[in-house]
Amino acid sequence: MSGGQKQRIQLARAVYSDADIYVLDDPFSSVDAHTAGTLFNDCVMTALKNKTVILVTHQVEFLSEVDQILVMQGGQITQSGSYNELLMSGMDFEQLVNAHRDAVAGLDPLTDKVEHEPYAGRGNELEETDKPYIVREDSQKEVTSKPGIQLTQEEEKETESAVWKIFLGYVVISEGPLFLCCNIIAQAGFVASAASYWLAVAIKSPKISNIMVIGIYTSVSLLSTLFEYLRSIFAALLGLKESKAFFSGFTNSIFNAPMLFFDSTPVGRILTRASSDLSVLDYDIPFSYAFVMAAGMELLATIGIMASVTWQVLLVGIIATVGSKFVQEHYQPSAQELMRINGTTKAPVMNYATETSLGVATIRAFGEVDRFFKNYLTLVGADAKVFLFSNGAMEWLVLRTEALQNITLFIAAFLLVSIPKGHVSIGLVGLSLSYALALTTERIKQFMHIPPEPPAIVEDNRPPSTWPTKGRIDFLDLKIKYSPNAPLVLKGITCSVLEGTKVGVVGRIGSLKDLRSKLSIIPQEPTLFKGSVRTNLDPLGLYSDDKIWKALEKCQLKDTISILPNLLDSSVSDEGENWSMGQRQLFCLGRVLLRRNRILVLDEATASIDSATDAILQRIIRGEFSNCTVITVAHRVPTVLDSDMVMVLSFGELVEYDQPSRLMQTNSSFAKLVAEYWSSSRRSSLQSSLQKLDTYH
Repeated sequence: MSGGQKQRIQLARAVYSDADIYVLDDPFSSVDAHTAGTLFNDCVMTALKNKTVILVTHQVEFLSEVDQILVMQGGQITQSGSYNELLMSGMDFEQLVNAHRDAVAGLDPLTDKVEHEPYAGRGNELEETDKPYIVREDSQKEVTSKPGIQLTQEEEKETESAVWKIFLGYVVISEGPLFLCCNIIAQAGFVASAASYWLAVAIKSPKISNIMVIGIYTSVSLLSTLFEYLRSIFAALLGLKESKAFFSGFTNSIFNAPMLFFDSTPVGRILTRASSDLSVLDYDIPFSYAFVMAAGMELLATIGIMASVTWQVLLVGIIATVGSKFVQEHYQPSAQELMRINGTTKAPVMNYATETSLGVATIRAFGEVDRFFKNYLTLVGADAKVFLFSNGAMEWLVLRTEALQNITLFIAAFLLVSIPKGHVSIGLVGLSLSYALALTTERIKQFMHIPPEPPAIVEDNRPPSTWPTKGRIDFLDLKIKYSPNAPLVLKGITCSVLEGTKVGVVGRIGSLKDLRSKLSIIPQEPTLFKGSVRTNLDPLGLYSDDKIWKALEKCQLKDTISILPNLLDSSVSDEGENWSMGQRQLFCLGRVLLRRNRILVLDEATASIDSATDAILQRIIRGEFSNCTVITVAHRVPTVLDSDMVMVLSFGELVEYDQPSRLMQTNSSFAKLVAEYWSSSRRSSLQSSLQKLDTYH
């Protein structure tokens, strides 16, 4: 959704809540002048006429309609009063209003030849001629409703898999440590059995002295202890190498994933794979491998010793094998499916908690805490149910393996009284546990095979280090969509932007005019990272403090930062929460001023600042980037009036592309946008002038 669409939904939600007090924080910054006027009149002045409304805004054209105005600067109220009283005071407020009037006055002569008609929408094919691109009224296309596209996809859950194939993929990553681990486990099992066998044989032999029996038994036991210690060491090394390999593959795949992956994959799902699944991979699986193989070796050694005494015990082994196979076939499919489902139910819990924490202020403001708490309990309950069923399945297995063990021991007691207790159940339980743990490997490997972005550097097709030298941009049938199954948002844009040209991009909100450049961009929603002022302006440490201070001075942040105790080392919290939206956009401007790229894109970069500061920044951009190609996407029409070329988009199509002066001489869509903005702003300015005149009389 565009920024304007989000703001309108939030405004509608606020109106629908029917509260007594409304706090509207710059609700019209991402919409055009006509839509802003409609929203202000229909929502603020009509729907909320009997409510207390606190409106925070930089759009002074609406202030003549309010009852009282508070002017803030540096976090303090510097002026207070009615619109008329503040104009007469001759202080900061009058400067803001005059800056807005100057911008509106510049539109007045341009709108003389324009018929005051609504903006006509879109047209179809455009021809390259010397005339400006004009939308043809006879080619209006009917807009049909389409079903919404679900961007966030459901979490994948494999329905079939070869467990041994998963084990093999886990084993292949570490060849040496696994081989050594297997040898150590085999030797440990042999030595443990040899100690018991020696004790049983030596006691019956009268030729062997007690000292020899104790000495050899002690030596073999110490050797067995050493092998047990080495087994643990090699099991840890196995887990360490596996963990590094899987974690490296996981992180590389995530960091190289295309942006569509992050749009369609909730953060909670990624955190689940990176936390609980990798934890199982780090600790449980390596020692489960060691446990299963050790138990298997001990079982084989025990059966061999018993068979050397009486071969009938092999019959008991066959019965136990058939019984364990029967139990395993019933347990394994259910355990695997429960493990998969348990993995998919954890992510929604984490994702819901993350989203709720980000919007907790809105949830509390609208009194929806109980509903969100119930939804959270529902998700936790779904996850707990699967966890309960998984443990229930394990208890089902334990009950049957213990029953099988008791039956086996009962039969073996008639054949061999000295059979060690518990060897059958350990192997069966451990093997079943390993089957379940293999699903964690499967879930991690799903994220290790995300289709990556194209490589950042193609050695055979690298541009010169000075590229781009001129800053020319050619759009040739540009078509863009948010996801492979979504409709086009840009539908065949074809035009050229000459080097050093200043291009303004305008259109109605929802016209899908969000162009992006891979070089330098100041986005509509600026991003700051946790750190300091210096690291946010110069993350790679390429510029000196002197250059950073000069950039801060040009982007109007020097005075703010120079009074902070830590100066450039002053902290910036996550997402820049300790800075205002306007200041975050100024940070982005500072980054651009430091980099000095040949192509600059301003995507509603001044939407959250006042008209006076907007005029100052536009002057800075014109001066500092006079030789650069600048593309300005804006709702404020005065921002793009001094551009060399203006691009008008409607429903993802290019409807006009020409010089602003030429477009203003005809009844073009751009001229109508200018006329609407002028009409809306002029009406507010005229009303304020009349109020001022009444005061003099």
